[in-house]
Amino acid sequence: MNLDFRRALQYFLRACLLKCPECGTKPIFMPIYRIRRLRDYFTPLDGCPRCGYAYERELGYFLLSIWAINYGGGSVLGIAIYCYLEYFHHLSLPLLLFCVISPVVLFNFFFARHSKAFFLALDHYFDPHIKGGGGGGYGGSHTKEQPAPAPVAPQVAPTPEPAVLV
Repeated sequence: MNLDFRRALQYFLRACLLKCPECGTKPIFMPIYRIRRLRDYFTPLDGCPRCGYAYERELGYFLLSIWAINYGGGSVLGIAIYCYLEYFHHLSLPLLLFCVISPVVLFNFFFARHSKAFFLALDHYFDPHIKGGGGGGYGGSHTKEQPAPAPVAPQVAPTPEPAVLV
């Protein structure tokens, strides 16, 4: 088994469990029993309390996860349900629309957290970033690179100022 494939599989499994892609121990989202508002359900935590991995790099970070993974998965599910119902069961149009749209809406609602976790794992696989000074988390997938030393400016001897005659 290739090491990169193992690492990708590890990230995928951590995303399925909604765990941190770096250490795999702490959750990405607030637990269900602590949710008080709908926003709490969809919003990831700031970062992993164990390894310091930031879940959201910038504003709008998870837009691709919602559009591509969540809505894309819902569209594939809707097309599959439609093809099955159209081929095997000949339903009236209103019933067909209800039978296709209602599972897609439910799927998109319940899959939203997983789509963000999958996007986070995918992004971490291709562009890993670790908060400086954090880390050392259990099950870390890669070693941290040491930052390059800062370039040193050459020393130039100061030139004396010319004397001013008054």
